[in-house]
Amino acid sequence: MMKYKVIIFDWDGTLMDSIDKIVACVKGVAIDCKLAIPETDAIRHIVGLSLDIAMAKLFPDATKARQENMVEAYRHQYLTDNKQETPFYPGVKSWLMDLKNQGYLLAVATGKGRNGLDRLLDKCAVRDLFDATYCADQTASKPNPLMLNRILEELNIDASEALMVGDTSYDLEMANNAGIDCLGVSYGVHSHDILKQFNPIAIVDSLPEEFKLYVQ
Repeated sequence: MMKYKVIIFDWDGTLMDSIDKIVACVKGVAIDCKLAIPETDAIRHIVGLSLDIAMAKLFPDATKARQENMVEAYRHQYLTDNKQETPFYPGVKSWLMDLKNQGYLLAVATGKGRNGLDRLLDKCAVRDLFDATYCADQTASKPNPLMLNRILEELNIDASEALMVGDTSYDLEMANNAGIDCLGVSYGVHSHDILKQFNPIAIVDSLPEEFKLYVQ
């Protein structure tokens, strides 16, 4: 008998190898707006937050109106100007298919915008794998638990039957706030020491190879 009915995933840095592109796009926005370019570590640290909050943290001296313009500039960078590919991490897509075939419900809770996620779901041909997907611009930015609560409500799942998987403190704190178990991945943006503060059931180096050791 499966302990969890639904596995909920963060996207960037958990399923998709997109951190380097995100960093490059933020730096591109700073250059275009003639602002000081944030350090790479500072940009990595905000991955997972909604774009409005991320820009406010990275460029606190900019006016709110300018920060809003920077959000749109970032979207243009990511979707149009920056041609860097963002593949799934090795083995992840086939592993997701295996989970689906085993009877798990799969969901996504991401700081990406709805349009950006939809584009990638179609480009990667994985839309049918996921039973529910929620984005920060539909709900609230992590670590607010609203995305998770919406997923539980849509799928009619109790919090005790769900597992959140992510690479950032925002993912795991969001799970804590929703009363959901969480599992961390070590290869994203936040360190093992940061992730362990949120009491994950485990922190793994490879989802396809290690997930079954702690969940299945």
